[in-house]
Amino acid sequence: MRRLFPVPAAGREAADRRWPLAELADAYAYPASSDGTPWLRANMVSSLDGAAHHKGRSAGLSGAADMRVFGVLRALADAVVVGAETARVEEYGPARARESFAARRAAAGQRPAPAIVVVSLGLELDFSLPLFTQALVPTLVVTGAGAPAEALRAARKAGVEVIVAGEGSGGDPARIKAELAGRGYTRLLTEGGPRMLGQFAAAGVLDELCLTLSPRVVAGAAPRVISGPELPVTDELELAGLLEEQGFLFARYRWGTGRP
Repeated sequence: MRRLFPVPAAGREAADRRWPLAELADAYAYPASSDGTPWLRANMVSSLDGAAHHKGRSAGLSGAADMRVFGVLRALADAVVVGAETARVEEYGPARARESFAARRAAAGQRPAPAIVVVSLGLELDFSLPLFTQALVPTLVVTGAGAPAEALRAARKAGVEVIVAGEGSGGDPARIKAELAGRGYTRLLTEGGPRMLGQFAAAGVLDELCLTLSPRVVAGAAPRVISGPELPVTDELELAGLLEEQGFLFARYRWGTGRP
């Protein structure tokens, strides 16, 4: 892996080499916050022609370096926010504790592993899955006040904490972020899917986009990494970092303070 931006100060960083996990973690560290302000970053992978997945899953676009970055981003987060459909399709399990990050997480006051947070409209979830029954840090479910009452009872009977963060059938993006921050989850990571990210982008609650550009072309009708109605005003993001390994580009973009 080599750094393309910011321009490396030493030739060693420009050389193509395998970065240790600690160095990757420093490159992707969350901004310091003294007042508990949450930071929500998205992590997605895209093909060269803009597809967010191949044959329904993101694994077809990924590679070894991408999976290392994926693991580091999870290891830095307090909570991983994901849409229910993405959790089903990608067969999500609970996040695991990683010994290589134990000291770093302890020093930051974090739990051993991030919590998985599933955003669901109708709560049509299988609460017997390991995602809910074997999580080191309990999996949370976010929905709206309009969620079916019977489904709410079933979730709570299974011992799942349900966060109501909206008045309609689904969670309100701004309230999701605030509700998680109120529970101490301020370093937030979302892994999509594209429709949920479209809602987050429209609400102006995303702070950062970590985008892996895969050196693959897939065609087809897969959505883009952020999907939904066209935004009334286009967002212009600031490039914060760019790495490269074996043709994969790892970009970090930040939303500016002057966005609409």
